[in-house]
Amino acid sequence: MNILENLLYTKEHEWLKIEGNLATVGITDYAQRLLGDITFVELPKAGDKAAQGKQFASVESIKAASDVYAPLSGKIIKVNTALADSPQLVNQYPYTEGWFVVIEIENEKEKQDLLSGADYKKYLEGLPK
Repeated sequence: MNILENLLYTKEHEWLKIEGNLATVGITDYAQRLLGDITFVELPKAGDKAAQGKQFASVESIKAASDVYAPLSGKIIKVNTALADSPQLVNQYPYTEGWFVVIEIENEKEKQDLLSGADYKKYLEGLPK
């Protein structure tokens, strides 16, 4: 399983890459493996608001449907429209081409609730097998 040290994570298995006041968001390698082959991704629209901890997208796979939660609050300024035609990008490239949205960060303090790569790895090790 791939955990990148330069990203931040949530306990709900979202990752984010922060650059300035923007956060690119997707689901982790762990999450996509758990879901199996992803067949559909429902994303919000650019301009929508995301609220930390609230559902903002959903993913369907051959195994299950799952909600995706916003790791930070803010305005969604960009959506990965390629996932509409190619949802398998989330399985193939969860940390690059399989990203979901870019959020303009509204509240810097919310970053305190996120996990480093090392902390996320420890969290995963504590989950039931």
